[in-house]
Amino acid sequence: MRLPRDVSGEDLATRLGRLGYRVTRQTGSHVRLTTERNGEHHITIPRHSTLRVGTLSAITADLAQHHHLDRDALLTLLLS
Repeated sequence: MRLPRDVSGEDLATRLGRLGYRVTRQTGSHVRLTTERNGEHHITIPRHSTLRVGTLSAITADLAQHHHLDRDALLTLLLS
């Protein structure tokens, strides 16, 4: 699946709630989310209007590795 080009940081942070992530802190334009599923995991997301493709790719790779999913399954779960 191709990475979408129009995902905002705010939208991604909201969608990560499906995987049990919750906001634990915010510093400037970056928000840190934490989940307890499959062990504790932290991810930092910039709250920009549109995330760059490389940034979104790195975030999804980290999430997929932690949740033992391939990237396509993760994107389907988050973006559907």
